[in-house]
Amino acid sequence: MLGLLSTVVFSQEIQQQVEMADAMRQSGKIYVVVGVLCIIFLGIIAYLISIDRKVSRLESKMKGNK
Repeated sequence: MLGLLSTVVFSQEIQQQVEMADAMRQSGKIYVVVGVLCIIFLGIIAYLISIDRKVSRLESKMKGNK
C-alpha cells in the first residue's frame, strides 16, 4: 500500500512539472531559457578551448627549454 502511495505522489509531481513546462512554452519563455542555456554552454566550450590552447603552448615551451 505504501509503495502505491509513493507512486501516486511521484506521478503527481511529474504532472506538475509538465504543466509548468507547458505554461512556459505557451508564454514563449522556454525559448529564452533554451537560448540562455545555449549561450552559457557555448561560452564554456570556448573557454575550455582557449585554456587547452594556452596549456599546449606552455607544454611546447617546457619541452623546448629542456
